[in-house]
Amino acid sequence: MLPNRVPREPKVLQVSVFIRQLTGIRFVAAFWVFAYHLQGPFNVLGLLTIPVIGDVMRVGRLGVDLFFALSGFILTHTYLTRMGHSIQVRQTLTFWWLRLARIYPVHIVMLVVAGIAVFAQARLAGESVDRDWWNPIDFIKNLLLIQEWGANPERGWNFVAWSLSMEWLAYLVFPLLVLVLWRLHTKVPTFVLVLAWFAVLTPLVGYGLGTSDPYYTNDWGSTYRIGTEFIAGAITYLIVQRLADRGRAVHKTADVLAVVLPLAVVAGSVLLANLPAAQPPESAVSPDAEPLPPYFHLLLVPLLIAWIGALALARGGMARALSTRALVLGGFISYSLYMTHLVWMGLWRTGMDAAGIDGGALYALGVVFLIVGAMAIAYLMWRVVEEPAREWMRGLVGSRRTPTEEAGEQIVERSETDTGHDGAHDEPIEPVAVPDEETR
Repeated sequence: MLPNRVPREPKVLQVSVFIRQLTGIRFVAAFWVFAYHLQGPFNVLGLLTIPVIGDVMRVGRLGVDLFFALSGFILTHTYLTRMGHSIQVRQTLTFWWLRLARIYPVHIVMLVVAGIAVFAQARLAGESVDRDWWNPIDFIKNLLLIQEWGANPERGWNFVAWSLSMEWLAYLVFPLLVLVLWRLHTKVPTFVLVLAWFAVLTPLVGYGLGTSDPYYTNDWGSTYRIGTEFIAGAITYLIVQRLADRGRAVHKTADVLAVVLPLAVVAGSVLLANLPAAQPPESAVSPDAEPLPPYFHLLLVPLLIAWIGALALARGGMARALSTRALVLGGFISYSLYMTHLVWMGLWRTGMDAAGIDGGALYALGVVFLIVGAMAIAYLMWRVVEEPAREWMRGLVGSRRTPTEEAGEQIVERSETDTGHDGAHDEPIEPVAVPDEETR
């Protein structure tokens, strides 16, 4: 049964700000979005006919929804006790600055690169740069991260940056939201938190039952997604706090759910792919373009958010798999992968068209180059732009220059070196403790 008691002495769960398995899941989310955009090339190669694979790729847009919920979970974990008691102007401004340090450097670089890439592609193809968003006003909106605000936004420049606009909206609201989260944390029993979780996601489910737009962008769709998913992720953290000290039974159950929930998402993807009512009208103009996602795919989001909670409580199985060094590194570069992959794909397509390669063995080699190149570009962006700029911006306000998750990974590596444990065994994992203070 769920513990209904309110903690006598509210405190943040003694897990660290850094949770390795939730860093690994960041790579899963980013690569899922990348896989969504790989449907065109995979279709040319005939790979989408492989059972299940094409169905899961088709709903890869849900990687963004996973990011939204994960953001709410992690920010609540990090700032609940720091900002939940009351609004403090200086702390709020520092919070906003640190969030900008997280997303803005790569955004600015890719905004410029995307503009140059579109211009270069048009010149190489002998076409004019005829885009609705190719204008100073839309560029300024992207600079200010407000391009997705509104009922029916116009996406352009670096297309994937629409989600940053929504994240920035959530960051602006978070100093007020965390006040409510603190009251929920200290005042209400667990069953009320569970009811709140379902209530918050109800508008998303209602919106997701619509069939007017398979992308769920129109009529405030993006706002529905960030608002409900971010808050649900935050409430998931509060529920995890209540359950984490309930003993091994909770962790064992979480281990099972950490496997069952993603399998349920896969099953749901297959169901939607074969459900006639979920199929939007065909509109693809090229075999190299991804098919439209099925209607109703937002109904899978609650399962993904519950998966975050299960992984936070799990200590083996799926949690251990996501905690390997390779996937943790993938989590570190996930943001750069997300931000760079679409521009890279556009350049790749232009190059393949110019070379006259549209199938066969050369095309297959080209797809391998596309995927490997995306990973290499993401790693370089992380090493050269994302982390150096982030550390510099954090240092300007006196915060620890090494971001929390990277600091946690350094502690893990030192611990494994000191104990002779290489992280490859099957013992249950434990979250890693890093200093709570943001100062150096």
